[in-house]
Amino acid sequence: MNLKRMEQILNNDEKVDVFYNNRLVWIQSTNNNIAKVGFIDNFEESDVFIEDLYE
Repeated sequence: MNLKRMEQILNNDEKVDVFYNNRLVWIQSTNNNIAKVGFIDNFEESDVFIEDLYE
């Protein structure tokens, strides 16, 4: 994923499934090319590169 697509997802009301390492995540925030994500299947959080996220 790239930063432009990330901004589209965050600024849109449409639900989009975003994944990291085959796990569904929700995006908490972004800072340059890093996204703070929470994993849907537990309470774990992680900072990941936006380019490593996918739909």
